Amino acid sequence: MTNKPILIIGKYGKTGRRVLQRLESMGVQTRAVSRSTELSFDWQQRETWGPALQGVGAVYVTYQPDLALAQAEDDIEAFTLMAKQAGVEHLVLLSGRGEAGARRAEEIVINSGIAWNIVRASWFFQNFSESFMIDGILQGELVLPAGDIPEPFIDAEDIADVAVACLTDAKHRNRIYEVTGPRAMTFADCMRELSQALQRPVKYTQVPIDDYLDLLDQQGVPEPMQWLLKELFSEVLDGRNSQVQKGVEAALARPATDFQVYVKRMIESGCWSTDRLKQAV
Repeated sequence: MTNKPILIIGKYGKTGRRVLQRLESMGVQTRAVSRSTELSFDWQQRETWGPALQGVGAVYVTYQPDLALAQAEDDIEAFTLMAKQAGVEHLVLLSGRGEAGARRAEEIVINSGIAWNIVRASWFFQNFSESFMIDGILQGELVLPAGDIPEPFIDAEDIADVAVACLTDAKHRNRIYEVTGPRAMTFADCMRELSQALQRPVKYTQVPIDDYLDLLDQQGVPEPMQWLLKELFSEVLDGRNSQVQKGVEAALARPATDFQVYVKRMIESGCWSTDRLKQAV
């Protein structure tokens, strides 16, 4: 490592804020940015990229909203070139499993001429507690267009640990870490285990993808996000990513966090408490 700061793109994101917390606790100099920070960074405004990159030694790259979008390839290529010109020495890209767009972005980073890491992650546990699924869970029914295809969901805490290891220890450089949880579960499996832990029922209901998109449209969800969710549920969640991978163990020499451990932690935090349930009704 050098004495230059580490740039974290997505200061308030699920993994970005966790990476930031870890680096700060280690005494590592950081520069965390988002669209709302004083030194702003916006993937849709390339004029914000250069100032954020000036003087940094490494970058934790998260692309908003997802590398599956057609624009992502061009953006990652332009950003990587700008990073190289700015003297950045190391890129750590958060990527997704089974997405063609993500693979194209990975290849750009790998062939950039800069030291690199790819952290290729499965679906996050935190989608149940920090994202679009939490309202359904609070109301007792999670409605999604996903069937019985299992997914080895992963804890964002594990992703952050792997990313920080890559950013701070040169022995990890130029490696792909495909990170998943320790077991593959369907959404119905997750809701059964969650119900048992909460001691109240949370039902899982599968709906056709078109009905789900109609619901999103009624809720005012922007079209790009509708497209992304359609892509994820109809294409990516088709079984191609069901196999458990050992990236967490390879990077950290410890097992990945199990769903039950995550659920216990979230219950203790009050995430799905009856007080929040009343507020959601």
